[in-house]
Amino acid sequence: MSDKNSEQRQGRVISLVIAGVALFWIAATALGSQLGLPQRTRALFDLVALAGFIWAIWMIYGLWRNRQEHKD
Repeated sequence: MSDKNSEQRQGRVISLVIAGVALFWIAATALGSQLGLPQRTRALFDLVALAGFIWAIWMIYGLWRNRQEHKD
């Protein structure tokens, strides 16, 4: 039962990471245009968001592998 709870908790963390990165990206894009930030700075925010999404995909892959190993 502990494995199931751990998987559920990890799934919730992954969903929060994805939602947080998406909100950051939207806010950074809106703020960048409002403040007139240069394209270089906006591109940096895009790269940070991309890194966050890639990290979330890596976490999803790890969760999937864990489920495959502990299949009954």
